[in-house]
Amino acid sequence: MTRRRSAPLAIALAAAPFLLAACGSSGSRTASSATTAGGVPPARTAPSGAPPTARGGAGAGSSSPTYAPAGKYTLKGGSATKTNASIAANGTDESGVLVTSSGTLTLRNSRIRTSGDSRSSEESSFYGLNAGVLANAHGEVRIAGGSVITGGTGANGIYAYGASASVSMAGGSIQTTGGGAHGAMTAGGGAVAVTGVRISTSGASAAAIATDRGGGTVRVSGGTMSTSGFRSPDIYSTGAIKVSNATMSATGAEAAVVEGDNAITVTDTAMRAAKQHGVMLYNSMSGDANAGTGAFTMSGGSLTAAEGPAFYVTNTRALIALRDGARASAASGVLARADNRGTGSGNTGAGNLTLTLTGETLAGDLVTEGPGTITATLQNGTALTGTVNRAALALDSTSTWKVTGNSALTSLSDPSGITGTDVTNIIGDGHIVTYDPSLSVNGRLAGKTYRLARGGQLEPA
Repeated sequence: MTRRRSAPLAIALAAAPFLLAACGSSGSRTASSATTAGGVPPARTAPSGAPPTARGGAGAGSSSPTYAPAGKYTLKGGSATKTNASIAANGTDESGVLVTSSGTLTLRNSRIRTSGDSRSSEESSFYGLNAGVLANAHGEVRIAGGSVITGGTGANGIYAYGASASVSMAGGSIQTTGGGAHGAMTAGGGAVAVTGVRISTSGASAAAIATDRGGGTVRVSGGTMSTSGFRSPDIYSTGAIKVSNATMSATGAEAAVVEGDNAITVTDTAMRAAKQHGVMLYNSMSGDANAGTGAFTMSGGSLTAAEGPAFYVTNTRALIALRDGARASAASGVLARADNRGTGSGNTGAGNLTLTLTGETLAGDLVTEGPGTITATLQNGTALTGTVNRAALALDSTSTWKVTGNSALTSLSDPSGITGTDVTNIIGDGHIVTYDPSLSVNGRLAGKTYRLARGGQLEPA
């Protein structure tokens, strides 16, 4: 039975109806061989319709493939090297290159181009069906330079499906234009590594870097990633994705999305998002990701959000850590927001964010709504400028908070900043900050009123 991602509510998280696909199994041949066969007919009728998806991740669906994968060039076992090759595929569900059954293929300065569509949005996303370059069943593909260009729906650029399957690419470019056609992707525990690669996608729900059901790992070093399609972030994680020294731009979605109990780590990377939020952590409740605690870690680099908050959390627990001079800003003026607007269909669980800022200088508000929570820790010389709306705040002796408007804390932990009835590291500038005296964590404040630096006061609500 085809399952659907939950449709978002007021925050417009609704999934776009388009084709996303997944990939089939390795087929029945056992001898090592290289072929130029066309597409393989389906083993049985595919599920009807194309499920919607959320933000460049894939739609939910069956737990096993229906279609057998096919490649214009197929390597089943053994090893081979191709240099300056040109491989073009145009069949439905036909990859340009398929490596399976522990085969190892090296491509040097080669051009892979496909134009066919996929019959199954689920199988393109879950298993790599119709990908430009597909490795499964312990297959390995090593790409040096050249290009992978796909034009069909569900035609991911490079894809590794299953444990011990891997695709690596150094230099060159990946370009996809179809709906649900991600740039570099893995699922089922596969591994993808790209170094100094240019990746661009223009279809709807087509992330530049992605994982899907069963997760996997993606490692990105250097290069540029750009997406322009509706709800197509640069990164969509249902696994473990690490990016360093890259430049990323998304004009139709967030820069990065973490779904469920998964993680994204970015280092010295410039990220720009033009729609919705800068980074979102949530759970779609589709089954593509386990519930748990999502994580986004940013060391150095920059994040800019043209709309919404820089960081947004809903329907999940989340850990966000910024350090080493990471810069994050949002045109909305909101640094982080947590709420329960959820992902639709009744899945309106609270967003619970733990935010840790280490050695940071940042401006922006911390905002919660409904049962959403934010617990923010400022440490190692962090300076935060903005307001706080119903969030918990902890400051060490080296950190400061400059208040730009009346604010409401749930709790305050500031043992080094409070002397007598003065708070030395919260710069009030005449504003009122309240706290909840009924919370035991505020016991040290004893329900008293305190003077803030440069005017203003901290008082019980």
